[in-house]
Amino acid sequence: MNDSSVATKALFEIDNYIDELVKKIELLSYVNPINIEEEKQKFFASKYLSDPNFLYPSIDFDKFNLHREFFSQSIEQIEDTRLKALYEEIIYCYSGLIQCIETIGEGKKFYYNSLRSFGTPTEQDVENAKFILHFDSEDEDAEMFTPKYSCEEAEKIFRGYSEQYDFSFDIKHSSTMGAIAMVLNNIKTLVINKNHTFSDNEMNVLTNHEIGVHMVTTMNGLLHPLKIFSHGFPNYEETQEGLAVFSEYMSGNLTIKRLKELAYRVIAVDSLAKGYPFSKTFRLLHNNYDLNREDAFYITVRAHRGGGFTKDYLYLTGLKKIYNYYKEGKDLGVLLTGKVSLEFIDDIQYMIDQGFAVKPKHYTDSYLQNKNTNKMVDFILESLK
Repeated sequence: MNDSSVATKALFEIDNYIDELVKKIELLSYVNPINIEEEKQKFFASKYLSDPNFLYPSIDFDKFNLHREFFSQSIEQIEDTRLKALYEEIIYCYSGLIQCIETIGEGKKFYYNSLRSFGTPTEQDVENAKFILHFDSEDEDAEMFTPKYSCEEAEKIFRGYSEQYDFSFDIKHSSTMGAIAMVLNNIKTLVINKNHTFSDNEMNVLTNHEIGVHMVTTMNGLLHPLKIFSHGFPNYEETQEGLAVFSEYMSGNLTIKRLKELAYRVIAVDSLAKGYPFSKTFRLLHNNYDLNREDAFYITVRAHRGGGFTKDYLYLTGLKKIYNYYKEGKDLGVLLTGKVSLEFIDDIQYMIDQGFAVKPKHYTDSYLQNKNTNKMVDFILESLK
């Protein structure tokens, strides 16, 4: 790598500038409703007939200027045609995310922008989900599913688990989130839902999922000369979530119950394409698929937040792709280099070879040994098309 060359200087300037812009557009910071619990009570009181009226955080950046700054980058100064094409794609990808953010709460406008950024389930994806739903879950009353840990107790467990990794991060508690825990990449923070009481299985799943993959790739992404690994390659979400759920599998914590949860998410997202309002998606899950109303509500929130957020189907498609990749004996390490995607593996290796990237320092602990003993889970993963 010749740092003195004009082309290399331009590459790093563009990469740094994009990194500064991307820090302003953490989609999950804006798309989670701030009044979920209040609207849940109203929705249940309406006998599941009146759609919730969700409110969202204010957007604290100038949307038009941010678009303009992305497209003002002198990409033509990057002489390496491979990297030039990659950065062009990055700019289009992040411009799409800005469009998502600026239309949150605007119904179909947000849904169509979400569709462009994340896609929607294929017929085969829906069939895979329905296949999973034919299986019986583990006993719901089993000890491992019993809620027992408060938000504060969960934080201690996360801290204890993370001691095996050579990095530090912040933990925050929130009462305005659809998930029970999530990593905010741009501020290196794990956010825990303080309205939730966590079971042993959930803690085992979340430590491996959130810390073992999302935080590991966040920290690895910060170690490269190029910041693209930190702020994310185009379409990285499917690979990220696939790796995270695969970590649940390798650590021996992926249950039929969890697989069915991912399948319900596919069904919920598919209902958006069918034009279902919130109440109809909820009744589909609760009445047609016998999902308890609490879980049905939160899965419906995840799919309908913003106006129709399609990302949730990617957990199952990503898991299948990573499972196949692992079965083929391929290197998982290259996928832990940051917020990267399977389709760019050759480019990642090229960047490492050229000195623009480094091999991962932190490695997901669960990937060292397959501890799954659930033959039914293996059968399901093998059977997905």
